[in-house]
Amino acid sequence: MGKFDGKVIIITGAAGGIGKVTAKKLAAEGANLALVDLKLDAVKQVIAELALDDSRAIALQANVAKEEEVKAYVDATVNHFGKIDGFFNNAGVEGITANVEDYPTDTFELVLNVNVKGSFFGLKYVVPVMKKQGYGSIVNTASGAGLIGSPGFVGYNSSKHAVIGMTRVVALEAAPHGVRVNAVAPGVINTRMMRQIEKNTVPQDEEGAKKAFSAAVPMGRYGEPEEVANVVLFLLSDDASYVSQSIYTVDGGQINQ
Repeated sequence: MGKFDGKVIIITGAAGGIGKVTAKKLAAEGANLALVDLKLDAVKQVIAELALDDSRAIALQANVAKEEEVKAYVDATVNHFGKIDGFFNNAGVEGITANVEDYPTDTFELVLNVNVKGSFFGLKYVVPVMKKQGYGSIVNTASGAGLIGSPGFVGYNSSKHAVIGMTRVVALEAAPHGVRVNAVAPGVINTRMMRQIEKNTVPQDEEGAKKAFSAAVPMGRYGEPEEVANVVLFLLSDDASYVSQSIYTVDGGQINQ
């Protein structure tokens, strides 16, 4: 018996580092999955790797910054599985590294569209399903960047501060209906996103950038996607039945040092 036997979980950004590992861990615990990503072939590959048929998993393509596409993935999940037990509201982009005066307006808008509007639309359409059911758990992907200022990251930091704000508001709105809303706030995690941030930060010395980022962490290393996924699974599970409006940092002690 798995901890998530028969439970239906939506994951956005499901083909990315943290999303993919979380999907694997949930599948191993018996969950049925609606995997959402901008790249449909990539998410189909995840399902193939998990060896799940359509009774256990469906692949859904969506640009989370577009409201109609978010509504479509939520409707498709309910139509296929009949319910939504959990939602990992995870899709996001990092933008570029530049001081505010040099930060392109179109890049700022892109980051906010995906990270803020994408998270908002997910909540807007998943929460009513869960309220009607009288239960459900939502985990938003924030970031340690949503708790501090990081020079050069005005787009990303602003967006993740907003995700934390949404988490706190919606948790209070949903609590009377048996719906829990929390967030994970990863630090430097060994994923494609950090490869891009390293490249953006020190284009001529990406390995040096990685060493510098690692040195800023009290534990002295990057985290692994599995270490974030473990916290996500806890928050989605009944083990966290009295946990809501919480922001879980997964950062090796970096933010609160």
